[in-house]
Amino acid sequence: MDILVLGGDGYLGWPTAMYLSKRGHRVGVLDNFAKRRWEMELNVEPLIPILTLHDRVKVWRELAGRTLELFVADLRNYEAVKSVIQSFKPEAIVHCGEQPSAPYSMMDHNRGVFTQTNNIVGTLNLLWVLRDYAPDCHLVKLGTMGEYGTPNIDIEEGFIEIEHEGRRDVLPYPKQPGSFYHLSKVHDSHNILFACRTWKLRSTDLNQGVVYGIETDETALDSRLATSFHYDDVFGTALNRFCVQAVAGVPLTVYGQGGQSRGFLNLCDTLRCLELAILNPAQAGEYRVFNQFTEIFNVSELAALVKQQGEKLGLRVEIRHLDNPRLEAEQHYYNPRHRKLIALGLVPHLLSDVLLESMVERIREHTQRIKKDIILPRVRWKRDAHATQAGAGAPVVAGIGRD
Repeated sequence: MDILVLGGDGYLGWPTAMYLSKRGHRVGVLDNFAKRRWEMELNVEPLIPILTLHDRVKVWRELAGRTLELFVADLRNYEAVKSVIQSFKPEAIVHCGEQPSAPYSMMDHNRGVFTQTNNIVGTLNLLWVLRDYAPDCHLVKLGTMGEYGTPNIDIEEGFIEIEHEGRRDVLPYPKQPGSFYHLSKVHDSHNILFACRTWKLRSTDLNQGVVYGIETDETALDSRLATSFHYDDVFGTALNRFCVQAVAGVPLTVYGQGGQSRGFLNLCDTLRCLELAILNPAQAGEYRVFNQFTEIFNVSELAALVKQQGEKLGLRVEIRHLDNPRLEAEQHYYNPRHRKLIALGLVPHLLSDVLLESMVERIREHTQRIKKDIILPRVRWKRDAHATQAGAGAPVVAGIGRD
């Protein structure tokens, strides 16, 4: 199958491209490298050094004997998107090509507006191009469980049957996003649903939980194929960050009471979920939603697991509760469904001592690269009475991790 991966330079996009290529698909990767610019703005970097996308594509060809077709383009540029789609002629598109961080979107006016402009306009351009030049292409969009928020009822997979005033209907599940980033994903979902209904496009929206992990079978082939593992307070995620803190001797930062529950999944399972969606495509006119996670933990549970494993490895690990920089419920009901991917054949890699140990040991190999000053949260969701407005170039950072 001919598959185009948008955001192919990123934490998820790069291993996805190799994974699909190794399985015999013709794969293209597209990126505009904006994420690397955002990292430079904030003076953060992946823990493990990564090559440029051009160089990684070259290494993959040398080691695996497979070619990844590389495109440099910005999804906000309609003509550039059209040119790539007409040239590559994809049968499926994996869309990871958006600004991925809730904290980044909450830093200041410019970054909040940019997040929504970048994400929504890029996806809209893609939908229009698919309508006119690739109407049969299956769009597999990486969404987020954060679209739902934490309602006091069970979370269904995208849609819910409602009875009101004696009448029944199946409607999109109500959304309660917690940041401008999550709001951008909600707008994407609405736009894609509309395009499928109106233009008979086909799309699978993968509402993904928080991803953890450093390696896949493909990245482990050679250090030059590493993906961008982040641990900072903007682009890092909770479990990844906790493991780095344990190695660095920095107290594990639990925000507030630590009862915030989320769905989690291993990086390797993300790749398998994407593959299952591609191999079992939506029908023309169909917009479907899969909740993509394998386990549920709250923040305190994750911290306790990392502390326990770190101490087994001889590390002194402390847990510290901080004032929560976000506006969110710290104790809440959380029961989301995740049946559809399991029904398609997903066999999860559950979090285990073995997996945690391998993560910690891998991180230990790069202890000297850990920047302790980029871990703690430094900007709050709620505007402080004494806060000053930050301009686009101000070196501020924020939040608790992407999702």
